[in-house]
Amino acid sequence: MPLLLLFQLPPMIIFDFTPDADLTNWRTVDDTVMGGVSEGSFGLSEDGHGLYTGHVSLDNNGGFSSLRYRMPGTRIDGFTKAVIRLKGDGRAYQFRTKTNEDHRHSYVYNFQTSGEWEEVEIELRAMKPQWRGRRLDREDYPAEVLSEVAILIGNKQEEDFRLELDWIRLE
Repeated sequence: MPLLLLFQLPPMIIFDFTPDADLTNWRTVDDTVMGGVSEGSFGLSEDGHGLYTGHVSLDNNGGFSSLRYRMPGTRIDGFTKAVIRLKGDGRAYQFRTKTNEDHRHSYVYNFQTSGEWEEVEIELRAMKPQWRGRRLDREDYPAEVLSEVAILIGNKQEEDFRLELDWIRLE
Protein backbone atom coordinates (compact mmCIF):
# COMPACT_ATOMS: atom_id res chain seq x y z
CA MET A 1 0.00 0.00 0.00
CA PRO A 2 1.52 3.38 -0.97
CA LEU A 3 2.41 5.72 1.82
CA LEU A 4 0.70 9.09 1.60
CA LEU A 5 2.73 11.81 3.23
CA LEU A 6 0.79 14.79 4.46
CA PHE A 7 2.55 17.97 5.31
CA GLN A 8 1.42 21.11 7.00
CA LEU A 9 2.31 24.54 5.70
CA PRO A 10 4.26 26.67 8.14
CA PRO A 11 2.13 29.50 9.56
CA MET A 12 1.87 32.62 7.40
CA ILE A 13 2.38 35.72 9.52
CA ILE A 14 -0.07 38.42 8.46
CA PHE A 15 1.24 40.88 11.04
CA ASP A 16 3.49 40.64 14.10
CA PHE A 17 3.22 43.60 16.46
CA THR A 18 6.56 44.62 17.93
CA PRO A 19 7.87 47.90 19.41
CA ASP A 20 9.25 48.89 15.97
CA ALA A 21 6.37 47.57 13.83
CA ASP A 22 5.45 49.69 10.81
CA LEU A 23 1.74 50.54 11.09
CA THR A 24 1.62 52.37 7.74
CA ASN A 25 -0.94 50.00 6.18
CA TRP A 26 -3.25 50.05 9.21
CA ARG A 27 -6.10 52.56 9.43
CA THR A 28 -9.27 53.10 11.38
CA VAL A 29 -12.57 53.58 9.60
CA ASP A 30 -15.43 54.71 11.80
CA ASP A 31 -19.11 55.39 11.23
CA THR A 32 -18.17 59.01 10.50
CA VAL A 33 -18.08 57.91 6.84
CA MET A 34 -21.88 57.72 7.16
CA GLY A 35 -22.46 60.70 9.49
CA GLY A 36 -21.86 58.96 12.84
CA VAL A 37 -19.54 60.21 15.56
CA SER A 38 -17.75 57.05 16.81
CA GLU A 39 -14.00 57.31 17.24
CA GLY A 40 -11.34 54.62 17.07
CA SER A 41 -7.59 55.05 17.29
CA PHE A 42 -4.70 52.69 16.73
CA GLY A 43 -1.06 52.69 17.70
CA LEU A 44 1.53 50.68 19.58
CA SER A 45 1.40 50.15 23.33
CA GLU A 46 4.48 50.56 25.50
CA ASP A 47 4.94 46.78 25.24
CA GLY A 48 4.84 46.89 21.44
CA HIS A 49 1.36 45.44 21.01
CA GLY A 50 -1.14 46.89 18.60
CA LEU A 51 -3.55 48.96 20.70
CA TYR A 52 -7.01 49.66 19.27
CA THR A 53 -9.15 51.87 21.52
CA GLY A 54 -12.07 54.19 21.20
CA HIS A 55 -15.74 54.88 21.70
CA VAL A 56 -18.72 53.63 19.72
CA SER A 57 -21.61 56.09 19.64
CA LEU A 58 -25.13 55.53 18.35
CA ASP A 59 -25.61 59.27 17.69
CA ASN A 60 -26.47 60.29 14.11
CA ASN A 61 -27.31 56.66 13.24
CA GLY A 62 -23.76 55.58 14.00
CA GLY A 63 -22.61 52.48 15.77
CA PHE A 64 -19.27 51.04 14.61
CA SER A 65 -15.52 51.44 14.51
CA SER A 66 -13.17 49.31 12.46
CA LEU A 67 -9.46 48.72 12.14
CA ARG A 68 -8.22 47.65 8.70
CA TYR A 69 -4.97 46.29 7.33
CA ARG A 70 -4.56 46.29 3.56
CA MET A 71 -1.99 44.14 1.87
CA PRO A 72 -1.27 43.11 -1.70
CA GLY A 73 -3.60 40.31 -2.77
CA THR A 74 -1.94 37.16 -1.43
CA ARG A 75 -2.68 33.54 -2.36
CA ILE A 76 -3.62 31.63 0.77
CA ASP A 77 -4.54 28.23 -0.69
CA GLY A 78 -3.86 25.48 1.84
CA PHE A 79 -4.48 27.59 4.94
CA THR A 80 -7.63 26.70 6.85
CA LYS A 81 -7.75 29.10 9.77
CA ALA A 82 -6.74 32.51 11.01
CA VAL A 83 -5.36 32.77 14.53
CA ILE A 84 -5.18 36.06 16.42
CA ARG A 85 -3.37 36.47 19.73
CA LEU A 86 -5.13 39.28 21.53
CA LYS A 87 -6.29 40.70 24.82
CA GLY A 88 -9.79 42.10 24.68
CA ASP A 89 -12.07 43.86 27.07
CA GLY A 90 -14.82 41.24 27.34
CA ARG A 91 -16.70 42.71 24.38
CA ALA A 92 -17.75 41.11 21.08
CA TYR A 93 -15.86 41.92 17.88
CA GLN A 94 -15.82 40.79 14.27
CA PHE A 95 -12.84 39.52 12.30
CA ARG A 96 -13.29 40.44 8.64
CA THR A 97 -11.47 39.55 5.43
CA LYS A 98 -11.65 40.65 1.82
CA THR A 99 -10.49 38.88 -1.31
CA ASN A 100 -10.20 42.15 -3.21
CA GLU A 101 -9.87 45.63 -1.72
CA ASP A 102 -12.34 46.98 -4.29
CA HIS A 103 -15.14 44.70 -3.12
CA ARG A 104 -17.75 46.30 -0.90
CA HIS A 105 -18.54 43.10 0.97
CA SER A 106 -16.40 41.37 3.57
CA TYR A 107 -16.36 37.88 5.01
CA VAL A 108 -17.18 37.99 8.72
CA TYR A 109 -16.63 35.94 11.87
CA ASN A 110 -17.97 37.11 15.25
CA PHE A 111 -15.99 36.43 18.40
CA GLN A 112 -16.18 37.29 22.09
CA THR A 113 -13.13 38.41 24.06
CA SER A 114 -12.46 37.22 27.61
CA GLY A 115 -10.46 40.10 29.08
CA GLU A 116 -7.31 37.92 29.15
CA TRP A 117 -4.61 37.14 26.59
CA GLU A 118 -5.97 34.42 24.32
CA GLU A 119 -5.71 32.95 20.84
CA VAL A 120 -8.88 33.27 18.76
CA GLU A 121 -9.10 30.63 16.02
CA ILE A 122 -11.28 31.30 12.99
CA GLU A 123 -12.12 28.68 10.37
CA LEU A 124 -11.65 30.63 7.13
CA ARG A 125 -14.24 28.78 5.07
CA ALA A 126 -16.87 29.37 7.78
CA MET A 127 -16.70 33.16 7.37
CA LYS A 128 -19.97 34.59 6.03
CA PRO A 129 -20.30 37.32 3.36
CA GLN A 130 -21.79 40.59 4.64
CA TRP A 131 -22.24 44.17 3.56
CA ARG A 132 -23.36 46.88 5.99
CA GLY A 133 -24.31 44.25 8.55
CA ARG A 134 -26.51 42.26 6.21
CA ARG A 135 -25.83 38.66 5.21
CA LEU A 136 -25.43 38.28 1.44
CA ASP A 137 -26.62 35.43 -0.75
CA ARG A 138 -23.10 34.40 -1.78
CA GLU A 139 -20.79 31.54 -1.00
CA ASP A 140 -18.78 31.65 2.22
CA TYR A 141 -15.17 32.82 2.14
CA PRO A 142 -13.31 30.74 -0.49
CA ALA A 143 -9.97 31.20 1.35
CA GLU A 144 -7.97 31.53 -1.86
CA VAL A 145 -6.88 35.20 -1.86
CA LEU A 146 -6.49 37.66 1.02
CA SER A 147 -6.15 41.41 0.45
CA GLU A 148 -7.47 42.86 3.73
CA VAL A 149 -8.05 41.87 7.33
CA ALA A 150 -10.10 43.97 9.69
CA ILE A 151 -11.52 44.04 13.19
CA LEU A 152 -14.83 45.75 13.77
CA ILE A 153 -16.81 46.58 16.88
CA GLY A 154 -20.48 47.34 16.39
CA ASN A 155 -22.65 45.83 19.12
CA LYS A 156 -25.67 48.14 18.70
CA GLN A 157 -24.80 49.93 21.94
CA GLU A 158 -22.80 52.91 23.08
CA GLU A 159 -19.52 51.68 24.57
CA ASP A 160 -15.82 52.30 25.07
CA PHE A 161 -13.49 49.59 23.79
CA ARG A 162 -9.90 48.42 24.13
CA LEU A 163 -8.25 45.60 22.19
CA GLU A 164 -4.55 44.68 22.24
CA LEU A 165 -3.10 42.65 19.38
CA ASP A 166 0.07 40.54 19.52
CA TRP A 167 -0.04 38.83 16.12
CA ILE A 168 -2.29 37.61 13.31
CA ARG A 169 -1.37 34.53 11.30
CA LEU A 170 -2.81 31.87 9.03
CA GLU A 171 -2.40 28.16 9.72
